[in-house]
Amino acid sequence: MAAKLLQLTISQVDGPVFSGLVQYAIVPGTEGEMTILADHVALISVLKKGMIEVMLENGTKETFKIESGTIEISKNSASILI
Repeated sequence: MAAKLLQLTISQVDGPVFSGLVQYAIVPGTEGEMTILADHVALISVLKKGMIEVMLENGTKETFKIESGTIEISKNSASILI
């Protein structure tokens, strides 16, 4: 059975950084790291300085360094503004 995927978008004010389907994303929340999977409960949260780690659909990991940001999760998609 194939893993269910999450639509993830990471954007800056001047444009997109990443957009695609991922197996999961690990983000630096202000209270600690959060792992975001498909079907995650709706959430809006502040992110602190750190690394976003994503596992792509094909099993490849990518990381993005951030200074701060916000994440919004809804309807099997996550949007991160950094």
